[in-house]
Amino acid sequence: MPNTPTPTHTSARMPTWFIPHGGGPCFFMDWSPPDAWHAMADFLKRLASTLPRTPQAIVVVSAHWLAPRFTVTSGSQPELIYDYHGFPPHTYELKYPAAGAPALANQIVKTLNAAGIASAQNSQRGFDHGVFIPLKLIFPEAHIPVVQLSLHTALDPAQHLAAGRALETLRDQDVLLIGSGMSFHNMRAYGNPAFGPISDAFDAWLTHAVASNPPERDQLLTHWEQAPGARQCHPARAEEHLIPLMAVAGAAGLDVGRKIFSDRVLETTLSAFSFG
Repeated sequence: MPNTPTPTHTSARMPTWFIPHGGGPCFFMDWSPPDAWHAMADFLKRLASTLPRTPQAIVVVSAHWLAPRFTVTSGSQPELIYDYHGFPPHTYELKYPAAGAPALANQIVKTLNAAGIASAQNSQRGFDHGVFIPLKLIFPEAHIPVVQLSLHTALDPAQHLAAGRALETLRDQDVLLIGSGMSFHNMRAYGNPAFGPISDAFDAWLTHAVASNPPERDQLLTHWEQAPGARQCHPARAEEHLIPLMAVAGAAGLDVGRKIFSDRVLETTLSAFSFG
């Protein structure tokens, strides 16, 4: 039975989230089996109702943008990047006309640089599907400005924890930080029942790590490769769908995390987590 989000908060600050964004445009097309993504879609549609108030802006760290240094979208009206392949024609016509936030992008770059973390702006980059697909469900009106923050190509968990830590104060400005990825992402394993127990063991470890006190949490997430089945769930150099978790865990500061959703999808366990 999938878990459901609850409007329980330990503070008035914006929380940080790590959410699954599904498979391509899965929520907006027919799938086999037909109900594969229904529980996840329902979870995402309810998620905004758990916030203490409407965010002033959203920063999304998506699995689908890697750059040699942390980079933020700084255009005023970013286009959409349909970076999925082989899906029905109508899924390449999906729209999400959220405005960008150039001033926020500039603030993020200054904040990261001040923390000794090299960063840059990109005024031409649009929003990839790790951004607009889940946001179409969470905030369908597209009325909140959005900035996308890249991953670093090194995929170093400690580096992403540090970047998130530098951006923690954005939460006090009612900026919502979202890590968009998948807690399990082995493309060759989806649909294989043999990976069910493997994904369960990794998910249990991840749930424990997220819910640990912050110093232990950072230590565990830094060394996530030591978790049971880690490299079967996220193959080497393909962990980009897990690393957004590190950024939002860093931005959590002293707030403890918890699992807010879990479901069995394509024979594997996929979960979401919230901090704060």
